[in-house]
Amino acid sequence: MGNYYGETMTESPKRRLLDRLGASPTLVAASCHFTGDVETDGPLLLCGSIRGDGRVGGALNLTEGAHWQGEVHAAAAVISGRFTGRLVIEGKLEIGASAVIHADIVAHVVAIARGAVVDGDMTVTGGQPIVHFEEKRRQ
Repeated sequence: MGNYYGETMTESPKRRLLDRLGASPTLVAASCHFTGDVETDGPLLLCGSIRGDGRVGGALNLTEGAHWQGEVHAAAAVISGRFTGRLVIEGKLEIGASAVIHADIVAHVVAIARGAVVDGDMTVTGGQPIVHFEEKRRQ
């Protein structure tokens, strides 16, 4: 049975992690440059820059113009900007075509868009091969 808008009551699963990030993340704006450790229970949208370590209880979305330098632990992540350091992801890590990563990475599942630059050791804990994909949309 559909709702008022003709959609079903159960949301169909989205293919891309970016589509499931959540409605109200913590936001670090493009003009913001933060130095220090960051900890949040929910998702984090980084458009500016952070120098320091982080714990993100939800999904981390690092946009194309953003940069994070440090060690970050997150539930999931979409990286489209620059990341330097160490990245530990409990679930899925999606690396966009514009990403430049100089880091050691540990993630359960990894998907990398063609064109991304990844320099460092990568450990995939889920036993599945790394998925390569073609970026079809701009953020």
